[in-house]
Amino acid sequence: MPGITCTNIRIAPGQRVAVKGDIPAGPKSFVVNLGKKDDELMLHFNARFDAHGDVRTIVCNSKSGSQWGKEHRESNFPFQEGTTAEIIFSHNKNEMTITLPGNSEFKVPNTSGQEGIEYICVDGDIVFKGISLL
Repeated sequence: MPGITCTNIRIAPGQRVAVKGDIPAGPKSFVVNLGKKDDELMLHFNARFDAHGDVRTIVCNSKSGSQWGKEHRESNFPFQEGTTAEIIFSHNKNEMTITLPGNSEFKVPNTSGQEGIEYICVDGDIVFKGISLL
């Protein structure tokens, strides 16, 4: 499914951004990338229903100069096909907080050192509904 990319935005540390979309039938995975540009990512959020050898796992990472960082894996997987999902992201210079559907949270280190989000890309098996600043 076609994704959406937003550039030239400014989300300061402490602000929250919500990404909302519908999960279609038979999903493999979807991603939400946040950072400065496509090869400078504070967060690569990959919800894997059944992809890359993972089943019902969230894999997070960062990317700097086209080099991937260390993966963080989250086993809490609240996404269900045929439902609408909203994921909320907030960050500071040390970490990213991710709030999943059902209000469970987890944190990943902000190893990129980025202090603001200027780029958001949503792609994969999710029908994009919107982005909101909270």
